[in-house]
Amino acid sequence: MDRVDKMVGGQADVKLVSNAMANATRRKIMTMLLEGNRTMEEIAKSVPSMLDYHLQMLQQAGLIEIKDGLVVLTDFGKNFMETKTVKPAEVKTDLAGTRSLEVVELRQLLPCIADSTKFRIIARFEPALEGALKLLEPLFPRARYSERIGALIIQKGNILITIYSTGNVTMTMIRSEIEARETLDDLKRTINEAIVKGVTPVPREKIRVDHAEIYQYLPKTDCRICGEQSCYTFAIKLVGRETTLDKCTPLLEAKYTTNLEHIRALLEYL
Repeated sequence: MDRVDKMVGGQADVKLVSNAMANATRRKIMTMLLEGNRTMEEIAKSVPSMLDYHLQMLQQAGLIEIKDGLVVLTDFGKNFMETKTVKPAEVKTDLAGTRSLEVVELRQLLPCIADSTKFRIIARFEPALEGALKLLEPLFPRARYSERIGALIIQKGNILITIYSTGNVTMTMIRSEIEARETLDDLKRTINEAIVKGVTPVPREKIRVDHAEIYQYLPKTDCRICGEQSCYTFAIKLVGRETTLDKCTPLLEAKYTTNLEHIRALLEYL
């Protein structure tokens, strides 16, 4: 049964989440809570100092709640962690035994930082594609399977779609719930047609990514923090593997979150 849940916040909410999860201790707490609720005493054994402060930061970001002495993940916190802690599934060699998909959840989370009129969406397919996911890469013109996170990353115009082996789906730059549903239905139809045919898509040639495409998503401030003369030069060096993305520290600002995701997706093709 299809379910729609909405939890819309502003840009400040995105910054709170980003700040909360930028700290290794708070990430550790979130990982512990993903395994189950914990008392403050239990958490204190692993976090001996400043526990109250760390919990406050996570609460302000809407990631946790404290109920009757127990620290628990909120629904938003659970969904956030599910998309960040995916383990790659064992890749299958064919589509045999793969069942057709259904969209069972569509959850609207937060406005996109890059454009507050558009949204970041979390959804879910069932059953999870698990090891069959990599086989589906050739079905989409701009897609790349990431072994590192066990996910199929698809670019469709300005929309960036990530399908995880667990069944979770994230989408950025979505204009409305209607567009979200249409995009999900299109994905489902394309994948299910391949499953019904039972023919594993033929691998295609590697997609070429040039520096101009990378440059499109850089800050274009020519700040030289990365050590290069311009953002354009930095893009050339990125494609040539002569520098690394983390040298562009402005991309870590909340307003460039979507840009950073697009660049990371493009770098998966290199």
